[in-house]
Amino acid sequence: MVIRGIKIDIIVKLTVILIQALLISFSTSALGQETGLKIIYTGSLQGQLEPCGCSPKTDFGGIARISGYLSSHKNELSPYILLDAGNFSAEDTPQGRLKTETMLNYFRAAQYDAVALSEKENGFPQQYFPPLLEKYGLPVVAGSSKYRRSLAIKRDRFDINVSADPNGFEKGKLDVLLTGLPLAKAKLINGWDLIITSSNEELDEPVKKGGTIIVSGYPKGKKLGILTIKTFDGEMFDIVHRWESIGNDIKEDKKVRNLLNDYDKKVALLLKESEQPAVGATYEGVAGCAECHQPFEESWKATRHAGAFSTLVSAGKSADPECLVCHTVGFGEDGGFSSIETTPELANVQCEVCHGPDKEHRKDFSRPMQIVTEAVCVKCHTKDNSPDFDYPVYLNKIKH
Repeated sequence: MVIRGIKIDIIVKLTVILIQALLISFSTSALGQETGLKIIYTGSLQGQLEPCGCSPKTDFGGIARISGYLSSHKNELSPYILLDAGNFSAEDTPQGRLKTETMLNYFRAAQYDAVALSEKENGFPQQYFPPLLEKYGLPVVAGSSKYRRSLAIKRDRFDINVSADPNGFEKGKLDVLLTGLPLAKAKLINGWDLIITSSNEELDEPVKKGGTIIVSGYPKGKKLGILTIKTFDGEMFDIVHRWESIGNDIKEDKKVRNLLNDYDKKVALLLKESEQPAVGATYEGVAGCAECHQPFEESWKATRHAGAFSTLVSAGKSADPECLVCHTVGFGEDGGFSSIETTPELANVQCEVCHGPDKEHRKDFSRPMQIVTEAVCVKCHTKDNSPDFDYPVYLNKIKH
């Protein structure tokens, strides 16, 4: 059919194209535009560079895994900002300082957009952090006047204000507060779109208080928090939260694994510097006990205690003081295990770990040894290291 020289099918095609164009124009102007941003967060890492590995049930976390997950899922996560709410430091000890510096190096490698200094960081001397922060060039916020209180971040269509100052919100921006305050106190703070705490609390789901969403970094980085904020024509209309479990199925980031390997080398040097000969021979070692209790030595050899040190060798942790204390005899005590080179006879979990030092007993056999109670075992069989620990069951495994 022809209308004034124009075929009807051409008219239909032109009409369809015109309607489509109008719909697109209407959806982007009259209805506005939907956008989304992911806020990925950690908090309360507490110097936990990687999990202990003593039990598969607690084998979650680790900065190499977190960075590996982010790297392998970068496209599907984008656009996102990466934040740490603080309390990432270990204790202020020589090894704790090595952990803390490794954590700062990780923040740089993983390209965090903002890192907060909180209570654990405030426990270090005032002169400790400034040179390290300058060295790694980290975007830090803190409540102290020595540091920036807030950072302005632009990501996609979002203008974000990230602050450690409860009074530092800015109207017209997406306001995010990083704090070490517990949930009960965080609920009292007004004016923020999102509050991320590092209070060591486990919140399964975000908490809503007025117009504020409150979340808490999962302790020791065992899970990674991912909060998706959806906006429509500039107004927030939906929030979706999920936890990403950081298990051993996640491929590690090689560059962060290299940071951990370097940390292990430095820890080994610390151990070497602190090596001391077994002066005074407080501990006899299993050989001394076996002189009178040879059958018990034979039964001990069949237990996992007898191979405790080899598990550290396999894990590359045979020079880590935090591991040695539960895999050797008397580590850190006078006459106890020092290193495998200087005191090999005190490697593994031997008689005196459970029954106490043997020196005085050898001098006078009438002196009783320490009574083995559950309190002796739980010094090492903690919830994190040994989640299935059941005193009667485990005791039966090492009976002799």
